[in-house]
Amino acid sequence: MASPATDPDEPLTPAGRLFLRQEMNQIIHCIIGVKNPFDIEAVKSQIRDSFLLKHPRFCSLMVVDRHGRERWRRTDVDLDRHLIVIDSPVNSSDSSAGNGDEAAVNEYLAEMSTGSILSPDKPLWEIHLLVAHKCAVFRIHHALGDGISLMSMLVAGCRKVGKPEEAASMGMVVSKKKKRKDNWWEYYWDGIVRLIGVIWFSFVFVVEFVMKLMWVSDRKTVISGGDGVELWPRKLATARFRLDDMKIVKKAIHDATINDVLFGVISSGLSRYLDHRTPNGKHCQFLKLMLIIPIYHFFFNFNLCYLKIKFKLHM
Repeated sequence: MASPATDPDEPLTPAGRLFLRQEMNQIIHCIIGVKNPFDIEAVKSQIRDSFLLKHPRFCSLMVVDRHGRERWRRTDVDLDRHLIVIDSPVNSSDSSAGNGDEAAVNEYLAEMSTGSILSPDKPLWEIHLLVAHKCAVFRIHHALGDGISLMSMLVAGCRKVGKPEEAASMGMVVSKKKKRKDNWWEYYWDGIVRLIGVIWFSFVFVVEFVMKLMWVSDRKTVISGGDGVELWPRKLATARFRLDDMKIVKKAIHDATINDVLFGVISSGLSRYLDHRTPNGKHCQFLKLMLIIPIYHFFFNFNLCYLKIKFKLHM
């Protein structure tokens, strides 16, 4: 491995530059609860030996070159600046009323989401150890990676309960591949048709998006924001779902996934909330939520198109 002084700067990806914009500034918060009290020195030792400090993004500063472009620059990591230990309980009015550690941690995260940023003079991640509440809060800037890569790195740092020397593993998803046709012409023709479909629907979605951006404005609802919405006070609440129940729903729907079930829960929750806040409100009927996801296409080595998913909230 080259030293930080000799490693060349690497440019940010377009998605990383987007997440670093002041309007976005996306920071991922992940909470992990533990059964036993923290051994601070053992935690530091595990982090030093983990893949976390070997990953280039977690050992790089975000700098701006003379052309105004953001780049990653390798640096030495001072673990004491990233591992923040809080021994005393965090203040919470709800925790004193008997709601326990969960309300206190929720309030702590809500305050950090508006009033605390990641310092740009160090790599954009932190670990907060709430010793009194027996939980760790990971704060990772979204520019460092997407959810899949970050979860893979987290799993790589875990070990099996029965075999501490073995690394944990994630179950492989078995994809249902269609049987390859014997006729090579039919095989490549199907690929060309799929490619044309991707290009056509991408073009239609882009045109629709531009037309709505220019001539259609969002409807005002009770969940609409305003100027400075990113600075408004926030309240964080949690809900618990049994994984077995979600698996039952997933199996009842053809080709569904756990993510599909979660999206259904979110859309149903928003529908119920709007119905409660604005009963018989026609302006909230058939409200659409659009999610744009970059798609890695099999013909190319870059993100080609976007997938748009619409949810209609039937009031």
